[in-house]
Amino acid sequence: MSEAEYLGGRLLLAMPGMGDARFDHAVIAMCVHDENGALGIGIGKVRDGLTLHGLLEDVGIDPGVAPDMPVLEGGPVETARGFVLHSDDWGGEESVTVNPLCRLSASLDILRAIAQGRGPSRFLVALGYAGWGAGQLEGEMRHHGWHAARGCSDILFGTPTGRRWIQAWKREGIDPSHLAAQTGSA
Repeated sequence: MSEAEYLGGRLLLAMPGMGDARFDHAVIAMCVHDENGALGIGIGKVRDGLTLHGLLEDVGIDPGVAPDMPVLEGGPVETARGFVLHSDDWGGEESVTVNPLCRLSASLDILRAIAQGRGPSRFLVALGYAGWGAGQLEGEMRHHGWHAARGCSDILFGTPTGRRWIQAWKREGIDPSHLAAQTGSA
């Protein structure tokens, strides 16, 4: 796979009318993309009825000083598995750098650190992920599924959840109200 095709560190924006309701107005922070497939974390929708304090209590961690913030719908795969997208001022042994966006951690260590006030300065917590097999994402992108936007940590950490899809498009110089739900073919 050439460097130009690598989507890690980019934001995938669901195209209107892509045909999968699970991804309506989705914003996916792409964390891994290689010849074996791709993995991203949804950052555009809140999981109803669950906050960080509730999640911490569910896994046996006292919330301590952690802010009680919404937990995000990371994607439809392994919806009970937790992920933390965070600034690079914290890194455990299992953290993965996702340039230029953030770092990705999936261990209980980061949740303990957040609860104790020694975690990253900026973070999002999500349950589940979006995953694609080898070549699957590339096929979806050719068929009006996704747009690969530039990665921007301000969209992750400085934009309210419900505004991320619109703001990411606008950052690309595109007014999302002008997007068509269908494309033609020649």
